[in-house]
Amino acid sequence: MRQIMPPKLSLNSISQKIFLFLFSLIFLGGVDSIGQGSSDKPNVIVIYLDDLGFGDLSSYGATSISTPNIDKLVHGGRKFTNAYASSATCTPSRFALLTGVYPWRNKNAVILPGTAPLIINKSAQTLPKVFKAAGYETAIIGKWHLGLGTGHVNWNERISPGPNEIGFDYSHILAATQDRVPTVYIEDGTVINLDDSDPILVNYQKNFEGEPTAISHPELLKLKWHHGHNNSIVNGIPRIGFMKGGEDAKWIDEEMADYFLNKFKAYLNERSKTPFFLYYAMQQPHVPRTPHPRFVGKSGMGARGDVILEADWVIGEIIKSLESEGVIENTMIVLSSDNGPVLNDGYYDDSDTKIGDHKPSGGLRGGKYSLFDAGTHVPFITYWQGRIKPGVSDALLCQVDLMKSFSSFLNIELTANQDGENLMDLLLGKSKSGRKSLVLEAISRTSYREGDYVYIPTYKGAKINLQVNIELGTGKDDKLYNLKRDPYQNQDIAFKKPRKLKKLKTG
Repeated sequence: MRQIMPPKLSLNSISQKIFLFLFSLIFLGGVDSIGQGSSDKPNVIVIYLDDLGFGDLSSYGATSISTPNIDKLVHGGRKFTNAYASSATCTPSRFALLTGVYPWRNKNAVILPGTAPLIINKSAQTLPKVFKAAGYETAIIGKWHLGLGTGHVNWNERISPGPNEIGFDYSHILAATQDRVPTVYIEDGTVINLDDSDPILVNYQKNFEGEPTAISHPELLKLKWHHGHNNSIVNGIPRIGFMKGGEDAKWIDEEMADYFLNKFKAYLNERSKTPFFLYYAMQQPHVPRTPHPRFVGKSGMGARGDVILEADWVIGEIIKSLESEGVIENTMIVLSSDNGPVLNDGYYDDSDTKIGDHKPSGGLRGGKYSLFDAGTHVPFITYWQGRIKPGVSDALLCQVDLMKSFSSFLNIELTANQDGENLMDLLLGKSKSGRKSLVLEAISRTSYREGDYVYIPTYKGAKINLQVNIELGTGKDDKLYNLKRDPYQNQDIAFKKPRKLKKLKTG
């Protein structure tokens, strides 16, 4: 820090002592003393979108859709153009975000059914535990999808372990994804609005006798399934998995965005003076895309475009709430996505037929499920009004770095091994230095990024997921790309750079 000298004033002895005392308070309590006192600890909100691509925001180059509220964060904060989720699918990325550990180290960190057990060990150090150790209140609102219970959940009793057992003081979640059963909200381990006389039953292998499915009763559907979503029907939408009962507890899909937003507003209004950490995990633009009637048709790009507009509106309301509560200046916001984009991911909702000129991946190759860059290369924004200087960074970073970065920021020691790095100065705009290398994952396969180069090993299997029409990055040969010279991965240079390829392979 540049040394600050008090001005030369002609003061009497008593005035000098008063001045020097006040000056020392100002100087010693300056901007670099974060974490030393509760008044200096910012609230932290991690806003996590679902399947949002690198090119889905107007501040990231989209011209067919406008996202003014997210753009406000971008233009008022730090925009990262070389940031990555840990995985090209949701559960693994969420695991890495909350633990600071690469998902491929945990064999259970795969796309989970709604009946899967909790995959984060209760004794593990986690991001919410780091904040709790620093004196924060902690909460999650929104999508969970990291498993609940021990694998034999009784949905009619308190469900444990879950978010509350790995560091969250408060949780209000949907268990897995919007397209999976059970289609209910769960607050602190208890299903909301459950009627004891109508218990919930869930099974992912076998339907319950007499219960309609998308195959047996297609006339009940208001949204037609394309692939994979042909089991139980809830609110006219076919889901993955079978469910019976719990009628009063079932959510209304079109009201989900408003529902979670209201939970956020209530949490913000009822909070104590203690600083808080909130993980706000949004469901948009994941399938089924069910925008509120206010947003239907607004994008002209089908349901996917509409729910992106809805998500942007929600974020605008979050900003307004922080402003009205007088805490916007002491709140740091981190916004990103769990993986890259996909258009048709199981339903006929016009998202692929009405896409027009919009490029959800920003022109990057691949998408969700893919080892190519669009699978994990996502928007990443940090915002802290008056504390983070607006600007753009092309430094390499990953969501797995949040754990170690915030633990350092809050002076909390981590005892477990971490794959994340301390990039807090980068997140705050005080440094230009990022990672040197990174391991990325897609469907239990990995690639290796070092500097501008990315190496994709040989993997057998289909090259394209025909259901979603996305290249997977698999193939019979190793692949090597220079992302700085060839960001769209059009030129495989493995044969031109054998030494570089060998170096990355051996690692």
